[in-house]
Amino acid sequence: MSDSFLGPVVSSAHLASGSFAEISELEYGLILCNHAFQRWTVRAISMAGYPELSSLDVLVLHSVFHRDRPKKLADICLVLNVEDTHTVSYSIKKLIKAGLVKDGRQGKEKTVAVTGKGAETCERYRDIREGLLLSAVAELGLEPEQVSRAATLLRLMSGQYDQAARAATTY
Repeated sequence: MSDSFLGPVVSSAHLASGSFAEISELEYGLILCNHAFQRWTVRAISMAGYPELSSLDVLVLHSVFHRDRPKKLADICLVLNVEDTHTVSYSIKKLIKAGLVKDGRQGKEKTVAVTGKGAETCERYRDIREGLLLSAVAELGLEPEQVSRAATLLRLMSGQYDQAARAATTY
């Protein structure tokens, strides 16, 4: 059977019946990839010694470790595109309790910075990622430029979804 006979692979045919059905294909890919990515981050951090951490906790930890300088809550939320600051605040509390990050201050602003234990955990996660994920992805034969173009498309689409969400909120 040809793909054209089957039509696009989507999760909701009614959404693909309108214009630009390929967006429904992309959305189904996002659904699958999002859940697979979250499972991956939880399993990888568990291998690194922290089975109690959620996917968001892992993303916050890596964001705090990024460039090894203290971060403000608002900056972490902005970088991760998380609207609900309470979820990131809760992740930070869990990471502090685990000894992976610590509180700080820059003037009047609260900050969070990675601890030595947190840095070691991020490095261990990186090694696990390299051995289990990146080596498998390399076997797919993808060109780095293809991956970079896909990443650019995802960032651009996030802007479109944000704009559509703002528009929907005004109705």
